[in-house]
Amino acid sequence: MSAAPCEVWFYHLERSGLDQVLPDLLERTLARGWRALVRSDLPERLDHLDGWLWAYQDDSFLPHGLADEPHAAVQPILLSRVDENLNQADAKFLLDGAAAGSLDGFARCVVLFDGRDEAALATARAQWRAIKTQGLPVSYWRQLARGWEKQA
Repeated sequence: MSAAPCEVWFYHLERSGLDQVLPDLLERTLARGWRALVRSDLPERLDHLDGWLWAYQDDSFLPHGLADEPHAAVQPILLSRVDENLNQADAKFLLDGAAAGSLDGFARCVVLFDGRDEAALATARAQWRAIKTQGLPVSYWRQLARGWEKQA
C-alpha cells in the first residue's frame, strides 16, 4: 500500500469492451507485485467476472475471489460490491460507475467506462470533477485505433 497520493487513471473504452481490457490491466497490476480490488455495484457484473477471469484465455487465468467468500483477505484480485479494502490492494478498479470511496493507501485507481454509453460518460465526468477537487493526480486515457493515448 502506498503513502504517496493515489494516481487516478480514467480509461475511456471505445473499441474494446470491459472483458477485453480488464484482464490485461489486472495482469499488469499483478506483474508489478500489486493486489487489486475490483469494485462494481452490480452483482451480475461480479458474477460474470468471477467466471470470466478463470476462462478468458485457454492457457491462463487470473487468481481472484469474491469479497463475500472465505479467504477474501488473501486474494490477489478481489471482486467486491463494498469499498472495504479487505485484501490490502494497491490498485482499485471502478466499474459501472462505482463510487471511488476512500483512495487512501492505494497507489492507483482505475476508472473504466464505456464511451458509447451516454450515462456512463456523464458518470465518469462527474467522477473526474470530484476527484480533481480532492487534488489527486488524474489522467485520461482514450482508446483509439492505434491503441491507448493519454489525452489529459
